[in-house]
Amino acid sequence: MKPQTITEKILSNHSGRSVYADELTIVNVDGIMATDTTAPMAIKAFQEMGSRVWDNQKMWLVLDHAAPAPNERIANLHKLMRDFARQQSIKLYDIGEGICHQIMVDQDHVRPGQIFMGADSHTCTYGALNAFSTGVGSTDLAGIMLTGKTWLKVPRSMKVVLSGSLRPNVSAKDVILFLAGQLTIEGATYQSIEFEGEVVENMTLASRMTLCNMVIEMGAKAGICHPKGLTLPYDWTPIVADPNAVYDSVLRYDLSELLPQIAFPHSPDNVRNVQAALGTPIQYAFIGSCTNARLEDLQVAAQLLKGQKIADTVRLLIAPASNQVFMDALADGTAQTLMEAGARFITSGCGPCVGSHLGVPADGETVISSTNRNFKGRMGNPNANVYLSSPAIVAASALKGKISLPD
Repeated sequence: MKPQTITEKILSNHSGRSVYADELTIVNVDGIMATDTTAPMAIKAFQEMGSRVWDNQKMWLVLDHAAPAPNERIANLHKLMRDFARQQSIKLYDIGEGICHQIMVDQDHVRPGQIFMGADSHTCTYGALNAFSTGVGSTDLAGIMLTGKTWLKVPRSMKVVLSGSLRPNVSAKDVILFLAGQLTIEGATYQSIEFEGEVVENMTLASRMTLCNMVIEMGAKAGICHPKGLTLPYDWTPIVADPNAVYDSVLRYDLSELLPQIAFPHSPDNVRNVQAALGTPIQYAFIGSCTNARLEDLQVAAQLLKGQKIADTVRLLIAPASNQVFMDALADGTAQTLMEAGARFITSGCGPCVGSHLGVPADGETVISSTNRNFKGRMGNPNANVYLSSPAIVAASALKGKISLPD
């Protein structure tokens, strides 16, 4: 058998045969997920195909993109999902329980070596667990709901070796923004990016999730972290590439001197060092989304804001990645520190990131955000300017009222 990448090994394990880049294959899927943005269409497509989900213990529904419902139409879509979940005996995570990707990892619905499909483009986040995960359309998901299988073209793999050690206040978000700037939004189209190296080995699971989350911003099909350094609260078998595995390309970066990064409007690959934006006035700061709203992100912001007040010209909104993250932040004092500094917590969910509600910017406002996309209109208003950066830069900027580095 020829040497294989991590991606090829996982897909082979689910195909019943050895598969390699560019081959078409049918795989057994370990789990699927849909949100209030995509589930209604998937449910309707499924109901035209069959009557019962192939395995109700391997599908989950999450209300997070427009939750609580901002209008009657969405409230009725939520009802459709709740009714379907009851009929099929499927677990549904309701309003405020968390962002879909955080929940899937926290609740162990996805594990190393698995194939997981979600009707959301940032399903690639689960590659942090040494799994193959990717986003699919609602109709494709409906087919998996019926059969538990799907077909795909085995992606070519790109190896990205990240060496060195990160400077203070430089995080996984800075790493993935830097890579987006290097590769551009089309630089890894339909490839699987396999991350390894000292920087990855030293990352927490939360940081690995940030890294894999934004590979879709480079066009990638999936992102997978090498398992070295990853600790999990259960037994698992690491999947690693063979020594002579064939990669479409190998990129190596020493990140010891990497500075904090920022994506200028209106594209996540319009990336420069933060110094290029220093002093830009902001009116709105947001910490949230499936990219950067975990406990370690909130703790970083709290450390920078402790005992201080944000600028009176700025509003700082925080949407924790899950209700559990919020409770943990309450338990260790992180939430209190942030609120005393002037931050305001909103329901755990995707609202401001996707521009559905709970924090749409006004015309002409400048936003500094820890989210993953800043295309024109992404946060709900095409007349606003959105910069993307790490929670540390968001907090420092909220404190000064302008884009700033932590002191």
